[in-house]
Amino acid sequence: MTATLQFPLASDVASVAIGNHWTQRGEQKKQPLTDKMAEVEETLKRIEAHKGVIGTIIVNAEGIPIRTTLDNSTTVQYAGLLRQLTMKARSTVRDIDPQNDLTFLRIRSKKHEILVSPENDFLLIVIQNPCE
Repeated sequence: MTATLQFPLASDVASVAIGNHWTQRGEQKKQPLTDKMAEVEETLKRIEAHKGVIGTIIVNAEGIPIRTTLDNSTTVQYAGLLRQLTMKARSTVRDIDPQNDLTFLRIRSKKHEILVSPENDFLLIVIQNPCE
């Protein structure tokens, strides 16, 4: 049986990255940049520590990888192709129901499982071995 990796949405990582945290009363509070970056790194390290995770990539709104654990050519290939696929999947979901939006994309092949958490400003991509 394959254990499915559970990880925060890209919005969670992105909101940590840009400092959008909320109090219990719904008020936004800001965090110092060093605290934000430490929290992002901690979250990503926790994801990367899962058994079977091959790599992680964070892609910005322009499709540029801003953080990766993979080599450059692999990162560029995954980032470009998955951004296109995610935009097409998001468009399809909205065409079916304009009130709906894509929240997660999971692609499983014989060799890998690719998990994509899309948000407005970022994509969080995790590549893992589906057999572990």
